[in-house]
Amino acid sequence: MRAALPGLVSVLLACCGMLTGCGPQSPVSLQDPAVWTAHPADGVTMKLADEQGSLRLDFSFAGGGWAIARRTVDLDLPANYAFRFRLRGAGTANHLEFKLSDRSGENVWWHVERDVRWPDQWREISIPRRRIEFAWGPQGGGEIRHVAAIEFAVTAGGGGTGTVWIDGLELVPLDEVTGPPPPLVAQAGSQEKDHPDSAAVDGDSLTWWAPAPADTAPQLEIDTGRAREFSGLEVAWVPGRSAADCWVMVSLDGKTWQEPTQVRGRIGDREVFSLPETQARFVRLRMSRRPGDDGPALADLTLHPVDWATSPTEFFMRLACRSRPGIYPRGFLGRPTAWTVVGVDADDREGLLGADGAVEAGPQGFSIEPFLAVGGRLVTWHDVESVPSLIDGNLPVPQVAWEAGPWRLVVTALGIGEPGRSSVLARYRLENRGADPAEADLCLALRPFQVNPPSQTLNNPGGVARIETLERRGDLVLVDGKPGALFLRTPDAFGATTSAHGDVVEAYLDHGLLPTADTAQDPFAAASGAARFTLRVQPGAVEQVDVLLPLHDESPLPEGLDADAAQHQAVASWRKVRDTVVITGPPQAREFLDTLDAQVGWILVNRAGVGFQPGARSYARSWIRDGALTGDTLLRLGHAGEVRDFLTWFAPFQYPDGKVPCVVDRRGPDPVPEHDSTGEFIHLVVQYYRYTGDRELLREMWPRILAGVDYLEALLDTRRTDAYRQADKREFFGILPPSISHEGYAAKPMHSYWDDFWALRGLRDAVWVADGAGAGVATESQRLRLIAARDEFAADLQASIPAAMARHDIAHIPGCADLGDFDPTSTTIALDPAAGENLLPAGAIEATFAGYWDFFTARRDGAPWDAFTPYEVRTIGSAVRLGWRERVAELTDFFLAHRTPPGWRQWAEVVASDSLHARFIGDMPHTWVGSDFVRSGLDMFAYELRREELGGPALVLAAGLPAAWLREGGVEVEGLATPYGALSYRLYRGDDQVVMSIGEGLDLPAGGLLCDPPAEGRQPTVGGTRPELDDQGRVRIRALPVIVTWSR
Repeated sequence: MRAALPGLVSVLLACCGMLTGCGPQSPVSLQDPAVWTAHPADGVTMKLADEQGSLRLDFSFAGGGWAIARRTVDLDLPANYAFRFRLRGAGTANHLEFKLSDRSGENVWWHVERDVRWPDQWREISIPRRRIEFAWGPQGGGEIRHVAAIEFAVTAGGGGTGTVWIDGLELVPLDEVTGPPPPLVAQAGSQEKDHPDSAAVDGDSLTWWAPAPADTAPQLEIDTGRAREFSGLEVAWVPGRSAADCWVMVSLDGKTWQEPTQVRGRIGDREVFSLPETQARFVRLRMSRRPGDDGPALADLTLHPVDWATSPTEFFMRLACRSRPGIYPRGFLGRPTAWTVVGVDADDREGLLGADGAVEAGPQGFSIEPFLAVGGRLVTWHDVESVPSLIDGNLPVPQVAWEAGPWRLVVTALGIGEPGRSSVLARYRLENRGADPAEADLCLALRPFQVNPPSQTLNNPGGVARIETLERRGDLVLVDGKPGALFLRTPDAFGATTSAHGDVVEAYLDHGLLPTADTAQDPFAAASGAARFTLRVQPGAVEQVDVLLPLHDESPLPEGLDADAAQHQAVASWRKVRDTVVITGPPQAREFLDTLDAQVGWILVNRAGVGFQPGARSYARSWIRDGALTGDTLLRLGHAGEVRDFLTWFAPFQYPDGKVPCVVDRRGPDPVPEHDSTGEFIHLVVQYYRYTGDRELLREMWPRILAGVDYLEALLDTRRTDAYRQADKREFFGILPPSISHEGYAAKPMHSYWDDFWALRGLRDAVWVADGAGAGVATESQRLRLIAARDEFAADLQASIPAAMARHDIAHIPGCADLGDFDPTSTTIALDPAAGENLLPAGAIEATFAGYWDFFTARRDGAPWDAFTPYEVRTIGSAVRLGWRERVAELTDFFLAHRTPPGWRQWAEVVASDSLHARFIGDMPHTWVGSDFVRSGLDMFAYELRREELGGPALVLAAGLPAAWLREGGVEVEGLATPYGALSYRLYRGDDQVVMSIGEGLDLPAGGLLCDPPAEGRQPTVGGTRPELDDQGRVRIRALPVIVTWSR
């Protein structure tokens, strides 16, 4: 649907004067290759050169990153303008950014083109003012009026190597277009009596133009009066008299004509052409007529403005809003929708299942949507109640049930096969719940729409998908020449159509029809098709249709696949994964426990190979930030092997200076400096060793830990200068420099305490290994150096936080030293895993989370709110550690209520209060949120207290469990992994006693076990004697097995 340079306007745009007439100012040349300087990211090779007056930019990516050519300017922008240049290039497709910055250097405006396929011949490019958008910076928005620097940046899309040439860069002042546009003037090749060409543009739908009966090639030309920008053309035909086909051409001068890239759609007797970013004065329609009919009759013609539909996705959203609800996917109506991931463990490609039953066949791939034709009416998602669920309530095998009168349609989607060769098995089970035999047509539509909706715009944008060709070969449908769908039951009929003849659902299924062709070739890549299964179902009986959607070219297409057996095998495999740790509880704990159990499956489906990823679309990348906490989750659930695999894969991406990349994806490491990453990597290595005792891996990683500490020390040294000893900068002394690891600081990097607490954790873990726990991997000199580094940083951090609190006159722990901001979700890390309470001012932690509780209850109880990120589930664990048991239950109930949707036991990254309008919500399931929930949820049963001043590390048991769960059998934990072995216990209430029975299997920590169940008002005994208590009244256990009883 797009040309080689998508969205960049070419020759027509270059003729700026044809749009508005050039203003009194002359273009300003900005070329001069000699003044441009190179600014590559870490790991990127870049060279600039002057090649016959053009700027040559050579780039080579080893992973992610950027290659920036920059020049300074002192440029006041006119009221209207365009930047114009010529471009050619060679090499891998990557992203091209054109950026402007103001005098501060902190506010940036840009225009971005993604996945540019470089033209091998010079192409004229013009970027008008309206296409330059605010990117980031403290200004927060608005237009740029004065430019201090210009950048061309090639950023890694496909990566690899290449060369870009830029020539003739200039700023072109333009006059502003004012006043209404002139009226349209039509001129036809012929016209029928009483139906003149002027009737096509008179705005009256009761009049129309029709060509003369003898005109075999009707043509209508429109003069818009001046060059215009527009993005769509809509033609209203007289009912029953549309053209057999219609082609649109445009021209600036009426002499040179072009047929622009266009997508077509039909809505009844209206035909709509998508013409994004078109600039022209003249528009020509060429038509063909059907043999034997009266010929076309055009009642009205409308040109839509340039922002009406700037992309194919926006175009189909326009069509969707004009169609009856249910014909197009919910997301194309701009409504919120939900989806979940479908796949096997460790594959790098997954499908999606939408909450309305559509199944997506891989990233940015087509989808199959279900419809029921019953009694001459097409039943869509809009006509039914859709109920999402999971098999067993907690396995990553999602389902959607449609309830429609006597019919119940259940769509089940599951991944089958091996990683790299897997497929999605989509199963459609139609049940007749009525008293009489009945017949329905199950229609499965293959459409150029993703399940990932248009509102999802990051990395793998949602919306439309490309289908250039559809071809049926028996039970197999080829999509763009490759296997797309294998029907395991032969359809009763199948038909395919192009966008020129209408969408298969709107133009055919909704009218009880099916296209007659088995193939379709659509030059606009918007073909669609449908299979029809006529199902006669007895009362209480079911009919089944199964479809296999390969996710890879190498995915097998087995003949005679037993879908029942495949599902049974997948379910059995996921149960084995889930049941490494078993926690049971009363019925009121079921939603909590199912959600806890579901996350391990979602984590493993989301991961690509061995790389943990928080999502399968927007966040299909492996952050060490997510990886460290997700790794901790998997260690606690008994999946240490997956953590080892992740570490051995991620570690080699560490840079030579010891810097650990924040994220790695298919291109390699991303050099964006995020200063939490090194501490996170060290922590995960050591945490893995603590759980497994794998000395071999620890020895292998020890040089990387030392290099990471060296890198942290180098960063810290930048804030240990005399400048930061001054009163106005004291809070910055000795802490990490600004970074954007925290998304809230993306506009301007800050001195984030999130980074510092991770550095503290990393340094402490390195010292723990060097102090002897690492079985001699460290030398004595290394041990002493690490202790000194830890202690110096801890002292500086301990001084920085109260200095920042005083600077900003606050009682809470700030998110960053610069702003004094209130960010308790970030501050949770100070409690776990940093265990940094001893470095914080007295009462500051309590004040921080008391403030959060006030905010939380106000939102929960009705205060207006827009959206939140459910990373807030970390506060559940903080409340456990603070001893706020009742608040733990209230927090948990709130966050469980905001799963999206609850039946899939998952969260999106963003939860919105607006249920009517779609917005970007990250991935679903977002498994960093999910892993944070598991960490907090497991803390309710057992957490590690790592504070040496309290007598050594201890395990605290049952500190977050509500009293209500102790009834009806109580709770039981079997095999929960800890650094000290597998923990098993049962906790219940009976005969007004609270009883905790703890089994063997633990090598108890120095501080023992601290038992803290909800037993208020009761006195503990062990074997009839009073046990040892800590300073908070918790029972300390130093030998196992044991039974502790609390009685009145």
